[in-house]
Amino acid sequence: MAMMDPRAIGAHIRMRKPDLTALELKVLENIIAKEDFSEQTSIKEIACENNVSEAMIVKLAKKLDFNGFREFRANLVLYRQLDVAQLFNEISPEDSMQTLITKVFGNSIQALEETQAILDVKLLERSAQFLSQAHEILLFGVGGSAAIAYDFAHKFLRIGLHAQVLCDAHLMLMSASVCQDTSVVVAISHSGRTTDVIESLKLAKKNGARTIAVTNYATSPIAEYADIVLTSTSQGSMFLGENAAARVAMLNILDVLFVAIARHDLKRSEDNLIKTRVAIQDKRVK
Repeated sequence: MAMMDPRAIGAHIRMRKPDLTALELKVLENIIAKEDFSEQTSIKEIACENNVSEAMIVKLAKKLDFNGFREFRANLVLYRQLDVAQLFNEISPEDSMQTLITKVFGNSIQALEETQAILDVKLLERSAQFLSQAHEILLFGVGGSAAIAYDFAHKFLRIGLHAQVLCDAHLMLMSASVCQDTSVVVAISHSGRTTDVIESLKLAKKNGARTIAVTNYATSPIAEYADIVLTSTSQGSMFLGENAAARVAMLNILDVLFVAIARHDLKRSEDNLIKTRVAIQDKRVK
């Protein structure tokens, strides 16, 4: 029976939720919420409690990329032993400021720990290689993802690399239409389902660009048009939001890329970092 890194189990399950039917998702949520779930919980018990067949439970486990119910059960039991699995993320009117601090920071810490656990080192290395060799770097993103793209472009500029941020549907498509095989496009989309970004990434890939997607869901539609998919992960919450925590995780993924790219030519990066610091030092109050 394959046992996963405990920190990666929650992320592994969450990333596959978009592939589930409404009924499968409801059953999964019931299983996760089941307080007495343990190694002794039988597939028959789960099926009866949810008014579904045992075959459906097996199918659900396999759609979550486990070999069957027993492997799913063992990994879920292991995950539930982690403190982070017990973290109650939603807010209530009775929450004190200290409680809010604990929940907000806990949400972000969880996202960072689980994202680190699922990151593929080889894909990060390949992404850094793509970006280091690019003659043109384009960053696609709308809404909150655009803010992440601007942060990434700012980091690049500090070491002398120029990346263009596109957050308008027309400008993304126009830029994608003139991409070449020396272009690298980084598309940032939390859901992986933002049509403006997907359409633009598809066009860029068609025109020969190397494509990287940064998303919270590895199997989302945007992955179809990405040479590389880098995945963040965070738990959902109405107010704290998986968006907010995922943004923190995405920023850290891109920070790793930034440092890896700077390492490719450390002397040049250090020289440019000094130049850009000097250029703005007079803009700070002394």
